[in-house]
Amino acid sequence: MKTAVIVFPGSNCDRDLAVAFEQATGHKPHMVWHRETQLPDGIDLIGVPGGFSYGDYLRSGAMAAQSPVMRAVSESAAKGAYVLGICNGFQVLTETGLLPGALMRNAGISFVCRDVKLSVANSQSAFTSRYAADEEITIPVAHHDGNYFADAATLDRLEGEGRVAFRYAEEVNGSARNIAGVLNEAGNVLGMMPHPERMSEAAHGALDGKRLFDALASV
Repeated sequence: MKTAVIVFPGSNCDRDLAVAFEQATGHKPHMVWHRETQLPDGIDLIGVPGGFSYGDYLRSGAMAAQSPVMRAVSESAAKGAYVLGICNGFQVLTETGLLPGALMRNAGISFVCRDVKLSVANSQSAFTSRYAADEEITIPVAHHDGNYFADAATLDRLEGEGRVAFRYAEEVNGSARNIAGVLNEAGNVLGMMPHPERMSEAAHGALDGKRLFDALASV
């Protein structure tokens, strides 16, 4: 499997994500600068990492969504490539329209950085096939704007179509219906606020995040 990690000014989790990709696939990912207009040929999986792209000026992910490389990411997703957006990457994916909804300021108006409990809402996707339905897992979060919002009709559609991938099993940031991660209609794009790459080695204290990357490597 060929992978790529997009790098923006202000990305700070790109190398962590690259390590997780390499451990799962056995191959180093291509690190793609945001000004590139094309991705390397044959990319199967694209990672949009966490961090503070463009310093989160204007609105988290809004400026990164206008980077030239995001058009190539969107085109690859339309052709069936898998796209994983984590934290700021989730924000970028909503800003580009690859995923519905928006990420707003946390309900408590404070930065949240800790391990949290998640419930696996959909265990049938390419991203979540190594988890059991309704399994409770632990994944860290680190965000200030992780409060997922969408109108009621959109939320109903996401739930009805099985596109809610993860929910918070505890109060974290005020997200609508405790949503922590959502899938696109085709099931090949996942955005999630928690950081699975930070729970993917034994030294991290648990391996709950590793199973997501292993699942992707096996598709």
